[in-house]
Amino acid sequence: MSGSQFHVHGPHDHELEHAASHGAHDAMSSRIAVTTAILATVGALFSYQGGKTQADAMLFKNNAAIGKTEASNQWNYYQAKSSKQNLAELSAEIVPPGRQDAFKRQVERYESEKAQIRKDAEKLEAESKDWNRRSDEALHLHHRWAQATTVIQISIALSAIALLTRRHWLLRGVYGVAAAGLVLGAMAAAHL
Repeated sequence: MSGSQFHVHGPHDHELEHAASHGAHDAMSSRIAVTTAILATVGALFSYQGGKTQADAMLFKNNAAIGKTEASNQWNYYQAKSSKQNLAELSAEIVPPGRQDAFKRQVERYESEKAQIRKDAEKLEAESKDWNRRSDEALHLHHRWAQATTVIQISIALSAIALLTRRHWLLRGVYGVAAAGLVLGAMAAAHL
């Protein structure tokens, strides 16, 4: 204020100026600040894990789709060999007896080739099912990490409200909600 004006401080103004100039220590504010920083760090870790498990789920699902396509290709190859085998069997029936042996050998060869193709196709299908199972597990974990992250974010929001309203009971609520978020995070870490 300039020297020409008269200024009167109220008790409240004096306390605010004193606190600002001397850096008064407020235990509740400090506790909330530390709690919020810890919760933000935990939330960031949970969020990272949620993103990682989501990426894993997509990768595993992609591998399942590739495996399913490869299995389908093998089954198509199997079908082509079956068609050739059927033609060879038909040819063995309608050609003169002297030429039947060549077609019968083709039938045996196609039967042998089909056995290996079938084995390969079934193996690819089993691998595809395994990739699908792994994708489902990773997606479940992603949901658990997302739940934990959301609950931690809610506790951070509650801590801001507690700081603004100066309600100690709300601070206990922050701790309770944060504990629930930590339990969800622990469940995700334990693959539950």
